[in-house]
Amino acid sequence: MAGNTGLLKHSSNVPQCALAIEEIFLRAGFPSGAFQTLLIESRHVEGVIDDPRIAAVTLTGSEAAGSAVAGQSGKKIKKTVLELGGSDPFIVMPSADLAAVIPAAVSARTINSGQSCIAAKRFIVADSVYDDFTREFVQRMQALRVGDPMDEKTTLGPLATERILLDLDDQVQRAVAAGAQVLTGGARGAGRNTYQPTVLAGIPRDAAIFREEFFGPVAMLFRVKDAAAAIDLANDSPFGLGASVWTRDGAEQTLFIDGIAAGQVFVNSIVVSDARVPFGGIKQSGYGRELGVAGIREFVNVKSVWCW
Repeated sequence: MAGNTGLLKHSSNVPQCALAIEEIFLRAGFPSGAFQTLLIESRHVEGVIDDPRIAAVTLTGSEAAGSAVAGQSGKKIKKTVLELGGSDPFIVMPSADLAAVIPAAVSARTINSGQSCIAAKRFIVADSVYDDFTREFVQRMQALRVGDPMDEKTTLGPLATERILLDLDDQVQRAVAAGAQVLTGGARGAGRNTYQPTVLAGIPRDAAIFREEFFGPVAMLFRVKDAAAAIDLANDSPFGLGASVWTRDGAEQTLFIDGIAAGQVFVNSIVVSDARVPFGGIKQSGYGRELGVAGIREFVNVKSVWCW
């Protein structure tokens, strides 16, 4: 929209998706070459970044990939926008309507089989409603049907790769070793690359696993006494992408909006990506913004003109 040419180096396991996106641009009427998919291996990316015709770089991916791309781009003094991982808190206060909150919580955790940077991962619940929330949340997670994504009866599909599956299972086992309780799940599923919907409680804050992102259908539950404690726990993370806060108390809403360290705070709604508003995070979740006016301005140059 701003007049740039876009080059897409896709994730290595989805070349057909990348080619389909390029085809959509052509069908929409963009000139040939305005958006191009690069069918190259990761080892060739550095050469692309070094090319003087490349003016800026944006990456959606892991912290390791973000660090590498930012480092390469920095050497050439090229702007970057990074959208990396997240361990989004989902905060529930006593005034929240649990009948609406709990189904939203399950959806927020299991979207795309839990493989989403903005999926809710840490469920921080006020003491007075913790038991009620936990009981029904666990029941709804247990009721999910894991299986073939092409089957209309399936409500939770497989993970994208076997590597993701193995890493997720390793994280769960390390959480248990650190003292976490498995309220449901905690093991691989019967189908290929599937993992049982899992709920963990009691992960110690001093455990290494507490600060990791679970990229799959694994939820962590935490009990807090009040809004201040919820904010403290939510911010005790190397990530700062999004946060979902559920309260009907106006003063609490303001407290959370001001106090949570994240790029976006959604009140009484799950965190979503919407083209109308800026999207992005802080801390290890990256920097810069996609979408909205702010997103377009990330990749244009401001020129000041003063006529005397």
